[in-house]
Amino acid sequence: MKRALVLIAMFGLAAPAHADITHKLSSSVQLTVNSAATQATRIGSSYSVSGSNVSTSDGTTAGVLTSGTITSGVYAPGTISASQLSATSGDAFSYSATYTQADAVPTSAVSVGDVANFGSMTSNAAGTAGNLAGTITSTGAMTLTAGGAGTQATGQFVTELTVD
Repeated sequence: MKRALVLIAMFGLAAPAHADITHKLSSSVQLTVNSAATQATRIGSSYSVSGSNVSTSDGTTAGVLTSGTITSGVYAPGTISASQLSATSGDAFSYSATYTQADAVPTSAVSVGDVANFGSMTSNAAGTAGNLAGTITSTGAMTLTAGGAGTQATGQFVTELTVD
């Protein structure tokens, strides 16, 4: 009996093991259907005149360029004429004029599906969910089903084991 008490006392007084174990499980499914989107960039006006051995005129005064007019945010250059400075001497001459017309400034926003009056546009239609679906079971088995155009399905199952 004494031996049994000694054995019980030894096991009862033994220090417990200090090993911290942490086990974490997490799972997620993210299903996304894109919305319709349009990106528009308005192109501005630009006007350039250059030349050598030429004389310019606005039609009435030599050496003058007209300022032009701006209507609805669009620049319209004035009349410009160029003539060779020395037509009888046979000198070479060059003249260049470049004009890019701006997009008009809209007076109101366009309706959904309409195209704005901008020179640079990118438009994407809305996605269609279709059969888009995703599940993760308690065992971590994952099932993702593709949807229509403009959809994404992402699934993840993470297990983390930490021993301190």
